[in-house]
Amino acid sequence: MVKKFLIAFFCVVAHGIFAQNGTVSPYSYFGIGDLRNSGTVENQMMGGISMYGDSIHISLRNPAAYSKLRLTTYTVGLSHTELRLKDFSQEQNTSFTNLDYLSIGFPIAKNLGLGFGLMPFSSVGYNLTDEIEGDPTITNAFAGEGGLNRIYLSLGYEIIKNLSVGATVNFNFGTLEYQRIQSVENVQFGTLDRRESRINGYDFNYSLNYTPTIKDKYTLYTSVMVNTQGNLVSENSERIGSFSLVNGQEIEVIDVDLDAVNLRNTELKIPTRTTIGLGFGENKKWFLGGEYSFQQFSDFRNDFLGIENVNYKDASSFAFGGYFVPEYTSLSSYFKRITYRAGIRYDVTGIEVNNKEINDFGITFGLGLPLGNSFSNLNLGFELGRRGTTDQNLIEESYLKFNVGLSLNDRWFEKRKIN
Repeated sequence: MVKKFLIAFFCVVAHGIFAQNGTVSPYSYFGIGDLRNSGTVENQMMGGISMYGDSIHISLRNPAAYSKLRLTTYTVGLSHTELRLKDFSQEQNTSFTNLDYLSIGFPIAKNLGLGFGLMPFSSVGYNLTDEIEGDPTITNAFAGEGGLNRIYLSLGYEIIKNLSVGATVNFNFGTLEYQRIQSVENVQFGTLDRRESRINGYDFNYSLNYTPTIKDKYTLYTSVMVNTQGNLVSENSERIGSFSLVNGQEIEVIDVDLDAVNLRNTELKIPTRTTIGLGFGENKKWFLGGEYSFQQFSDFRNDFLGIENVNYKDASSFAFGGYFVPEYTSLSSYFKRITYRAGIRYDVTGIEVNNKEINDFGITFGLGLPLGNSFSNLNLGFELGRRGTTDQNLIEESYLKFNVGLSLNDRWFEKRKIN
């Protein structure tokens, strides 16, 4: 009965991933939108590091960690973000709520685990207005929405003691919509340009974990994760025309012949991202680790949009975090069984707008709350961060993010014993 309820719940919740608008950031105008954090709440609250794996939690970014699973695990994550947007003269507050991931993982043989699920991959959502002072004044209004979703299948196997390998295949799909409207002071008609990209394609994740035991008590965690180049195919369309500023009625809107300029079908290549991790800890007690990622994002291009004020540079990120459990077997104190997590991260996004780098800094902390006497747990997290700058007429984003993750455990594929 519990299994049926959980499966039904996951099916209903999955609909929310496809229906949501995952960002209101002006920086989602660039690239393929805001790339979403693909880690679970447990990973995000340790600065986003994903090298650590255990027998009851899923690691969405590290497929080799599935080899550690000993119980079937269902996991779902939600987030709510309070966002402040500020430029050199004014600021604005807004907020949005997202369903971040939906996943199931389970052991299928000794030291062999499998997982699958779905999550957002990127999000576009912005409304910008740019006034060019003069006689007359020209106003450009930009808007965008949509995003890409991801369905994945992962497999992890411990080939020899303490050495695990894993692989994930991701299928990415979705639609991105962009609109630009231009109006001129005291002119009755304005012009519009609407563009749409229907995108799909595959990429693959590979990981290698080596976790030797030291002095029968401690564990050294080392990992290498490679997210191979994503080759996405974009089917594009564009409509241009004019409209009345009085009643908004469109006039002479036509479809652009993109075949004539070889832009009907274009390729978007997301460059390979490599992550190296190193950590140390005592099992079920404490863990500290750090990760460094690098990506040759300078190879990225989006010929269809043709944005002039952006350059793509090589991207990198640093993350450091860990957890602490006072006494996970304590019967006298619930608080001693709580997992306390914290971390810090710094991302060089690889996006340069008006010759200014757009970087992202965040501090994370959270709690893992045991549910009853089972291995299931409720994970709460908080993140304080800042992205962008007010220099060069850009926008600085300050955000407070609340995360809620549910990790439920069950036993599948066990032979029943009859006395």
